[in-house]
Amino acid sequence: MDSVALACFALPVTALQYGLLRLRGRREDRWYRTAAKRCAALARDPYHAAADRWWPEDDIQAAAARLLLDGLATVNHRGNLALTAAGSDPARGAGHPLPDALLATLRRRTASAALGNLLLHDTALRGAREEFHAAYRARLMPQLPRPPRDLGCLGAIGLLLLVAEMSFTTAALFDRFPHGPANWAAAAATGLALLAQIHWLDRFSPQQDAGRPDPLANWLTLMGPHPALTELAARDPESAARLRVSRMRTRRRRNRGRTRRHRTPAEAGSPV
Repeated sequence: MDSVALACFALPVTALQYGLLRLRGRREDRWYRTAAKRCAALARDPYHAAADRWWPEDDIQAAAARLLLDGLATVNHRGNLALTAAGSDPARGAGHPLPDALLATLRRRTASAALGNLLLHDTALRGAREEFHAAYRARLMPQLPRPPRDLGCLGAIGLLLLVAEMSFTTAALFDRFPHGPANWAAAAATGLALLAQIHWLDRFSPQQDAGRPDPLANWLTLMGPHPALTELAARDPESAARLRVSRMRTRRRRNRGRTRRHRTPAEAGSPV
């Protein structure tokens, strides 16, 4: 096949490929901006934003900080959480499902306990935490725009046609030795077009989208630490430090929440 005619065929195909790539990129950028704006308008719950953070700043830590700030619980130097008189009142609540779940957990116990112990051993608290986040995601996700989809079967057919075109162009390029400057220039342009088409296959692959961050996760990360943790650290740094100790303690106490029986002086002095 004549090199000039081959170049006139390969170059427009290459230009069409990169035009499609540019259109796809613009469509995905438009979707990402729309999703990010929608997340900024909807993802307002700081407890859900703190769900995937490391334990000093996660949602359970923030829930405990809210109880301390509201005067519903206290934490001692060993990191044990205990209810105050206001926290023991069944009519009082924290105003949010997660602090309310932690408050209900403390009310079920008859002795103080560390936050790490509660989270590790109390199935009701873990269940309430998972239920809250699942319900929040279920309310939020349908309101986000759907990501752009590929062409499905049409895309697969187009890919097969492209592979056939590349095979035909490669065979035609090496079928005849070019003669003259025009043919040499056309053959070089065709070879560059083939290399560009191969590079396009890598650019157009679905794996290229894996590096794009999820708009919801990205927005939740940008929200920063929970306001209750920031406020507690500013108002009462000692309680904030004790709360971190409370999260690190995961061993059960020997009474496991049961009220200790105080020994009488006679019992204390009697031999064991």
